[in-house]
Amino acid sequence: MSLKIKYGLLIFILHAIIAYLAYELLEEKKLYFILAEVGIIISLVLSYQLYRSFIRPLQFMYSGVDAIRDKDFNIKFVETGSKEMDKLINVYNEMIDNIRIERTQVQEQHYFLLKLINASPAGIIILDFDDKITDINPKAIDILQIPKDHLNKPLIDFNNPILHQIGQMKIDTSEILSNDGLGKYKCQMSHFIHKGFNRKFILIQELSREILEAEKRAYGKIIRMMAHEVNNSIGAINSILNTMADFYKEEESEWAEPLDIAIERNNRMNIFMANFAKVVRLPKPHKEKTDINLLLSNIGKLMTEQAKTQNIVLDFQIHPSPIYVLLDPQQLEQVLVNIIKNSIESIEQNGTIQLLTSPTPVSIVIRDNGPGISSEDSNKIFTPFFSTKKDGQGVGLTLIREVLMNHETAFSLKTLGDGWTEFRIEF
Repeated sequence: MSLKIKYGLLIFILHAIIAYLAYELLEEKKLYFILAEVGIIISLVLSYQLYRSFIRPLQFMYSGVDAIRDKDFNIKFVETGSKEMDKLINVYNEMIDNIRIERTQVQEQHYFLLKLINASPAGIIILDFDDKITDINPKAIDILQIPKDHLNKPLIDFNNPILHQIGQMKIDTSEILSNDGLGKYKCQMSHFIHKGFNRKFILIQELSREILEAEKRAYGKIIRMMAHEVNNSIGAINSILNTMADFYKEEESEWAEPLDIAIERNNRMNIFMANFAKVVRLPKPHKEKTDINLLLSNIGKLMTEQAKTQNIVLDFQIHPSPIYVLLDPQQLEQVLVNIIKNSIESIEQNGTIQLLTSPTPVSIVIRDNGPGISSEDSNKIFTPFFSTKKDGQGVGLTLIREVLMNHETAFSLKTLGDGWTEFRIEF
């Protein structure tokens, strides 16, 4: 039963009783009876006015509550002239003004924050209470290659090495993580309070380019200095040794042979330094339209005889239609020769190397069933001049890295779960 009905029943019952008593008690005194009836009428009028005085604030409150429920903060009420009512209206209007101002400020801040997140040069990932990705900015999508329509999944459900490593991080920690290629990223996990609970967010900063440029400047300077000193010294030494060797050969002395060995060793040192200098002096790629099917096929045929001597089969899985890419064919030939050579050396004896091309995405894949790459070496594999071979210089992979970086291609080298080791180049 509503308040209106309760109040109406109360007034009706009270005045009905008063009217009945007035009729019973004042029947013989007509004047008093008439005055009593007039008093009842006046009482009814006052009760109605009192009713309006109580009900109008309630109606006003109901209207205000409905407006707030509908999130309409533009409705304001006009003063009525009633002191009590106007006081309530002023309080309501002031409250609505404050709510509207605060709401506008919150919306502006939210819009600014959204713009800032989307424009941020760092990747940003926001998780829900169950560690599922709810929001991700364009930079993080670019770094992690996650389709935006594949969100609302836990980190471990994504086939991405960076996300798997992030999933192991603790709140308020920072680590430098790497993927299967050259990528190195500084990842920081933090949290904010939402609805009384902690929600995690991750900042991802790409360090690869800065680190690689610093490495290249450092080893370039060292190699140039070494090459200068070695070439100057060896040139002078070989000149003296050649003169002495010629003299001892004429005399048929036993010293002629050791001098020839020393000269040969110096020449090898020159070749050794020349290999390092190739990386530093690598020219910019001269790109032209090239069929990667034909390029890989020709290189594979070139390496087939070497592979046969070690009982290694080259399995060609070349796409039937030409796949054209803008690249420097001479530099890419050098890259492919080095990759296949590394696979042959890794297998040693009795194995298979698969050579594949694909138009979607445009890629070259060279995979072998050799012993693979250990987890310890996987993060060092593209470090300049790092080698897993006993007498290796690490020049081959460094040269591959520089050529592919100059071509702005994505590439990775990793051992897969099926035991095959795969070098993938995506154009």
